[in-house]
Amino acid sequence: MKNSLSLVVMTLNEEKNIERCLASVSFATEKLVIDSGSSDRTVEIAQKAGAKCLMEPWRGFGRQRQFATEQAAHDWILFLDADEALSPELAKEIEQLLPDLDPSTAYEMPRKSWHMGRWIRHGGWYPDWQRRLYNRKLAKWSQDEIHEKIHASKTQRLTQPILHWVFRDLRHQVETNNRYSTEQAMTLFKQNKKFSIFKLVTKPYVKFIECYYWKLGFLDGLPGFVIAVGAAYSVFIRWSKLWEMERDLTATKK
Repeated sequence: MKNSLSLVVMTLNEEKNIERCLASVSFATEKLVIDSGSSDRTVEIAQKAGAKCLMEPWRGFGRQRQFATEQAAHDWILFLDADEALSPELAKEIEQLLPDLDPSTAYEMPRKSWHMGRWIRHGGWYPDWQRRLYNRKLAKWSQDEIHEKIHASKTQRLTQPILHWVFRDLRHQVETNNRYSTEQAMTLFKQNKKFSIFKLVTKPYVKFIECYYWKLGFLDGLPGFVIAVGAAYSVFIRWSKLWEMERDLTATKK
């Protein structure tokens, strides 16, 4: 007998993406959207597409994903972000696998991202494995505010990709990198990681070399170069923000 599956999606102002995301998983028994305060038509569009929508203030990525998982009607969860969709090939692969899913296994799949007019296949962006299909009785999300992960006793890789429309444009990329660098700096700060000039100078340079040369970002043309520079800058601003946090803490103690 086929396992019942809940598709779970978290949203905030995703009216341009949510319909495509939901439509890509036509075989899901339930489609559940957890919205954290959209001011656009995200909820309206999701409901018209047959999704159940619940409102929940933002808790941070890990806690929000775990909360969303717990609201689903079924134990088997497929978790997608609103700017993602199953490729037709992956949808077929998962649907065929449903009767034989192993509850102790979390299934991960490659993710292919579209940016600057092309699918990005290098620079660390692909295959970008994502663990998104799991049984909630035996798998839990970590509580990290960023870079959260599903923990399960076993994993298995599928072959076909999730499709990801990662940024609307370069402005969106810069805004996202700025936001994430703040969260990453805060994580370093809470872990008592200390700022150093050496890391500020060397880590961005190493990141660029990693993305553009070691991981073959140059094969993606100019977008690959822009991505490598952006990754390096994100590392630079992360460590700069850690310095700022330490400076402000020292100032408050005087």
